[in-house]
Amino acid sequence: MQEQVQEVINKLRPFLLRDGGDVELIDVDDNGVVMLRLMGACGNCPSSTITLKAGIERALMAEVPGITEIEQVF
Repeated sequence: MQEQVQEVINKLRPFLLRDGGDVELIDVDDNGVVMLRLMGACGNCPSSTITLKAGIERALMAEVPGITEIEQVF
């Protein structure tokens, strides 16, 4: 599952890089919880929660079966 999550993140990465940010996959646990760290401009952007929930979470849940939640790690 971790490999599938990384593939989706790699597809989304160019959009984050364009805005001066990036995302790092920390872990995917056995319950389908994905832990991500937003970096660069995304790390302290007021819209980072929206980026995480509306963008990254939606894409991961649509493309990777078994994902239940996305958590941001600081």
